[in-house]
Amino acid sequence: MSTSDPKSRPRPGPWPPAPDPSSMPPASWAKRTGFRPKFSGETNATDSGHLALPSKPKDPDAPPDLEAGRLRGTSTVNGEQESVKASHPPLDKEKDQTVKRRRDSDGLPKGSGPAQNGQALPPPPATEPANQPRRPVRNEDVVDVLPQAGDDDGFVARHSHMKYELRDTPGLVPIGLYGFQHYISMLGSLVLIPLVIVPAMGGTYEDTSNVVSTVLFVSGITTLLHTSFGSRLPLIQGPSFVFLAPALAIINSPEFQGLNGNNFKHIMKELQGAIIIASAFQAILGYSGLMSLLLRLIHPVVVAPTIAAVGLSFYSYGFPLVGACLEIGVVQILLVIIFSLYLRKISILGHRIFLIYAVPLGIVITWALAFLLTEAGVYSYKGCDTNVPASNIISDHCRKHVSRMKHCRVDTSQALKSSPWFRFPYPLQWGTPVFHWKTAIIMCVVSVISSVDSVGSYHASSLLVASRPPTPGILSRGIGLEGLSSILAGLWGTGTGSTTLTENVHTIAVTKMGSRRAVELGACILIVLSLVGKVGGLIASIPDVMVAALLCFMWAMLTALGLSNLRYSEAGSSRNIIIVGLSLFFSLSVPAYFQQYGISPGSNMSVPSYFQPYIVASHGPFNSKSGGLNFVLNTLFSLHMVIAFLVAIILDNTVPGSRQERGVYVWSDPETARREPAVTKDYELPFRVGRVFRWVKWVGF
Repeated sequence: MSTSDPKSRPRPGPWPPAPDPSSMPPASWAKRTGFRPKFSGETNATDSGHLALPSKPKDPDAPPDLEAGRLRGTSTVNGEQESVKASHPPLDKEKDQTVKRRRDSDGLPKGSGPAQNGQALPPPPATEPANQPRRPVRNEDVVDVLPQAGDDDGFVARHSHMKYELRDTPGLVPIGLYGFQHYISMLGSLVLIPLVIVPAMGGTYEDTSNVVSTVLFVSGITTLLHTSFGSRLPLIQGPSFVFLAPALAIINSPEFQGLNGNNFKHIMKELQGAIIIASAFQAILGYSGLMSLLLRLIHPVVVAPTIAAVGLSFYSYGFPLVGACLEIGVVQILLVIIFSLYLRKISILGHRIFLIYAVPLGIVITWALAFLLTEAGVYSYKGCDTNVPASNIISDHCRKHVSRMKHCRVDTSQALKSSPWFRFPYPLQWGTPVFHWKTAIIMCVVSVISSVDSVGSYHASSLLVASRPPTPGILSRGIGLEGLSSILAGLWGTGTGSTTLTENVHTIAVTKMGSRRAVELGACILIVLSLVGKVGGLIASIPDVMVAALLCFMWAMLTALGLSNLRYSEAGSSRNIIIVGLSLFFSLSVPAYFQQYGISPGSNMSVPSYFQPYIVASHGPFNSKSGGLNFVLNTLFSLHMVIAFLVAIILDNTVPGSRQERGVYVWSDPETARREPAVTKDYELPFRVGRVFRWVKWVGF
């Protein structure tokens, strides 16, 4: 508010007048929270049209503000920007600037100082107060990079926060340590899927151990292939949760319920055949250039709910299984939460140990607790033996406690004792794959969802570690190689396809390690460990309750990482809010209709309750004369991610909206990328392979 002294009153200006700076000191509530008043009730939304912004002079030396996507001045006085002492711009002009925040070109600032290859400069020093008012600039100054999250683990400009960038090779020892750390931090994503699907297929502990070793081996091989001949970004390849739900639906299909003998190998061969056909389809999608055309339909508003639905779809499996042994499962969840949230800023020798190793530390501590409780006799009941099948138990006392004993004790698994010291995973180790068109169609649709997931991972990781985002051709090349990698996964028999793990982006941002060589060396270490059978046996010995507790955290992370793609769009736009809300709601409601249709209470009791959603093929609403068609339609429409993808892609591409409102992904222009040496070194194929296939324009520069 202005004072009564005429000398202190602000000069007359445009209406509404600029408020007096003294009325809103930098330490006020509005400055600390970043609050800015709006005239409309819709934040950062547009009316599906571009706004004409006033032309203002641009400071060529101003570094980008990654948090708001605008440039800001750097001149400070006593740690405070000079712009703070100037009058605030009119509110209507500031509102106009926040509406258009995204560039329509290559997503990099023009004239942003001495940065190389158009990459954003580092943010201002840490001594600068947060949330300072920023003067509005023109639309071409918007920086399309991951928003800044302070000094947290968040997504920040690579030049100031990444320890190693894409082409850095500081030495064998540092790269080896960082590479191994990179894989250890993603341990849950790599090994938890086999611990779910192998017991569901009727496999033994030895089968689980062998599949875990196979997954580690294939993950190392496919990661080396991807970093060399795919997108060349430091992205770990492995079994994705995208493939888990359709795999469980195939495992629990009616034709496999009455099998006698070795169900595991029979079902695994069925999965192998479906994955091989779907992977070939994905490879054609990438290498034919069709993926470049599909990119026009895939935007953040499509990627966000699709990936979030993958994590939300397993709510029926998570805590219901944790409840079988609460004192172990809840402790596991709480430890991971404490390490990853409350202790995340604690640094030891320059490393945020608790944040990076939250999952491994939680496993070790909880496993030790379960061992002590087992040795203390807490889970020992007189006359009861966990090796006796539940159907043969006569005593009501033992029948009451047998489930608790199996889930809580750590000595029920014989995987570590039975696994050999050396075992080499080889192709077709489970037998010749079985091919059926109905399971292949399901996996082909899932491969498209997997490609959508990879699109978001490519874009986010490139903004952290590379000079520019990849071109559409490079992205197609990466998707094509993921298809070839999944063919290898099908031949070796991992139970799922191989794709870019969504958790890569979070891991890169947390570890600050974006070196391609480090990921490649870590992949070599992973291959060596996969040859040691005891490693797979040790992982297979993790109690079921601990696995379920870890999956609760991993699926929650997957949901959050999916929704984080909305940062590239106008997240407050009513258009985007409605589209994402409808996609997520129907992704839960429509599958629930299919899963509950025609099922009576108490039926299918032979299937555990947490697998009930995956037996829809036997009772779904589609009931035509073709049993195979019924299986395909009932299964596909019971998958949450498929419904979310269909709703989101239809609405996002039919509801009008401006480019900055929709948050269209910004990919590098091939001609521009070809002229910049740094971009060429980031993405060109090694051993001059790219020169041989230079004529294939749609899978390269």
